[in-house]
Amino acid sequence: MTAVLFDFSGTLFRVESTESWLRLPEPELKEAAETLEAVGALPGGVAPVRVPEELAGLWARRDESAELHRAAYTGMSRRVPLPDPDLHDALYARHLPPSAWTPYPDARQVLHTLPDPRLFSVACAALGADPRRTLMVGDSREADGGAAALGCRVRFVDPLPAAERPNALLPVLDLVPDLASDPA
Repeated sequence: MTAVLFDFSGTLFRVESTESWLRLPEPELKEAAETLEAVGALPGGVAPVRVPEELAGLWARRDESAELHRAAYTGMSRRVPLPDPDLHDALYARHLPPSAWTPYPDARQVLHTLPDPRLFSVACAALGADPRRTLMVGDSREADGGAAALGCRVRFVDPLPAAERPNALLPVLDLVPDLASDPA
């Protein structure tokens, strides 16, 4: 391998649960949080069980711009009745600050062991890396699997809550022995 690319959400960091900050009466909170998660309304959360036809085109393009991303996720969220319509925008806005994200326990060790963290922001072409010698680590076969079309090796991890996934990234180090043994 000459390069390793990582997806951010669900791979290196996990967004906080809706249940941890949404303030509703207890039975209502649990039901709303579970339903929001099932429809895929939380950026960085689990993928939707089903994308409704009227949102399918928007959902497919959600990563093309900040506006499309917000529209897709708030569109999914609005499928769930909440006591205040402003909560749908608040749900989306809540994922924006760094305080809403928890790094997976093994992310620091893996990133520290690998080369420059600028790998996150540049594509294989910008790195001058041969895709056949590049590893993409992500949590979504749909969103991150496109790297395979370029010839990259792909390693998927489960986007579980951080406490439930302490060592899913460490096996990546075994796939890149040249990089892992370099103390730089």
